Amino acid sequence: MKQYDAKKILNIALAGHSGSGKTSVAESILYLSKMSERLGKVADGNTVLDFDSEEIKRQTSIMTAVAPIEWKNTKINLIDTPGLFDFAGGVAEGMRAADTALIVVSGKDGVCVGTEKAVEAATKAGLTKVFFVNGLCDESARFYRVFESLKATFGPSVCPVVVPYIVDGQANTYVNLFDYKAYEYGTDGSVKQTALPDMGDRLEGLREAIKEAVAETSEELLDKFIMGEEFTPEEIILGVSQGVKDGTICPVFCGDAHNTFAIDQLLNSLTWLAPSAADKSGEIGVDLDGEPVDVSVNDSGAAAAIVFKTVADPFIGRLSYVKVVSGKVSSDAPLINMRTGAQERITKVLSVSGKKQTDVPYIGAGDIGAIPKLASTKTGDTLCSPLRKVVLDGIDYPSSSYTMAVYPAKKGDEDKVAQGIAKLADEDPTIKLVSNHETHEMLLSGLGEQHLDVVISRLKTKYNVDAVLKKPKIAYRETIRKKVSAQGRYKKQSGGHGQFGDVWIEFEPCDSDGLVFAERVVGGAVPKNFFPAVEKGLQDSIKKGVLAGYPMVGIKATLYDGSYHPVDSSEMSFKTAASLAYKNGIPNASPTLLEPIGSLKANVPDANMGDVMGEVNKRRGRVLGMQPGENGTQIVEAEVPMAEMDDFATYIRQVTQGRGSFDFAFVRYEDTPANVAQKIIEKAKADSQD
Repeated sequence: MKQYDAKKILNIALAGHSGSGKTSVAESILYLSKMSERLGKVADGNTVLDFDSEEIKRQTSIMTAVAPIEWKNTKINLIDTPGLFDFAGGVAEGMRAADTALIVVSGKDGVCVGTEKAVEAATKAGLTKVFFVNGLCDESARFYRVFESLKATFGPSVCPVVVPYIVDGQANTYVNLFDYKAYEYGTDGSVKQTALPDMGDRLEGLREAIKEAVAETSEELLDKFIMGEEFTPEEIILGVSQGVKDGTICPVFCGDAHNTFAIDQLLNSLTWLAPSAADKSGEIGVDLDGEPVDVSVNDSGAAAAIVFKTVADPFIGRLSYVKVVSGKVSSDAPLINMRTGAQERITKVLSVSGKKQTDVPYIGAGDIGAIPKLASTKTGDTLCSPLRKVVLDGIDYPSSSYTMAVYPAKKGDEDKVAQGIAKLADEDPTIKLVSNHETHEMLLSGLGEQHLDVVISRLKTKYNVDAVLKKPKIAYRETIRKKVSAQGRYKKQSGGHGQFGDVWIEFEPCDSDGLVFAERVVGGAVPKNFFPAVEKGLQDSIKKGVLAGYPMVGIKATLYDGSYHPVDSSEMSFKTAASLAYKNGIPNASPTLLEPIGSLKANVPDANMGDVMGEVNKRRGRVLGMQPGENGTQIVEAEVPMAEMDDFATYIRQVTQGRGSFDFAFVRYEDTPANVAQKIIEKAKADSQD
């Protein structure tokens, strides 16, 4: 493929609800543009962009994939993003690299939550939005119902461009409302222009929708529309073109990807409607002093690129996908990684189409490509020329709210599991792995059950490491509520020197994260040189509480009396005596079990607020209040025991159909209710006997 100027490059992310046919649309585009020799099908596992073994097995996209095509002297970089919410990290990557979002909508299912989320993500990223209603060869598809739903959901900016003429449930003819021409498609791939069909009042209604959208693009045209004056063909073409580029118009195309129907009309229109990289890919970065820097799309400028995706392959090594904003990236000049400050040597640069890689002389401004073997570079990093050091915006990933404990299937493989997941997290930064030193578990966080299931599956296929997921243990604590005094006396005689230590310790509650040690010994009843041993004995003892073996907190221990033997006393004997005093005193000090409480902020649609508040109460939580969120949502604020939150991510996704989200963070410990505490204590005793 030849090198293209930024004016002739379109960067287009395909997004939408799972199952709407994004990968099939991309496959159809690749086939029509002759970049693929066959029309692959997701069900057959032979598509260009769903090439990962997990994607083939699951028949769905789980990661972002890239493929360039050429159409009418224009290069179009297709960025296929996942539709499942569990892989929303891929959508964030695709939107970061694109200038236009092609939002695929099912002609049968219409506007779904994934459609709304794709529009929201594209709007947040400042992208041009184009709709494609797919699957119209299915007899249950209803284009006009879907179109009305698009207008009702996203407003008058939704503008029809290509519409179907349906006869006996068959959509073989498509009408272009700009040139008022109709095209008939055959299942053999043939296309021929045909007479404009009689669509009656419907055609007039569609023309009115175009005028309505064009009127939104300027004050002058709005006045003309209100006055009932007709737009000239030039005003409509220019109005739509300008409106699409500046985001005030969202054009609607339609067709059927499995049969390639009307895909050519989509491509023809994109070449003049969608903004080029020269129009849209310029960015505002910051320099080393934090001052804004205008990074314009210019081949001759200093190089600046954003890494929007990383692939860590066990055989070929790391592959960093980049979008070049300014200058050229090639093996001729090293680049600076602005996160690490290190210079990255570029050995070669590649054009990538699915899993196929081709060497290219350079990646120009506004274009997308890949760089192999950048050891220290991660997704979201800025690579730039040493001549102009600038940092570009990174990638705003969704927070990982679903956590499970991960265990190796084979004992001793903990390091292999941790290393494998760390490599997978290089590819997918929504994967988080932390070690909980208290519960001695590795905690794996992601965006949902399916996400973590894929992590475990890929761990096996890529790195040959077996692991299992379990419900995480809760880090409970124990404390006391009453002041007591207790003696600890240790005496042992076994020939030669004996062991003797005798202490009286006062235990009382206090506000601390562990043990506060004090002494008020008078008269040398316990020599000062044994005080550290007494404290050490107590510090070791509080690691295991008397109720369920959890660490103790909030205890003040005051050594106030005791006795010693001038020959037999030692640090070890006083350490042991202190632990005996602990065992004798704590059970009488009203010990209680503490559970961790977290602060919950759940952002949910108005309609689901009552459901979520009820669920919080069911989970022993307390609702603290509500405040309005964005786009008709409410933020429910609550405090909930962490033990009750393990499947909350699944619940909130189900009850809000994926619209809701939440943040949850530890805030403090509180007394566990007696009935709950009893179950925890019984389980701890049973586990200790196993």
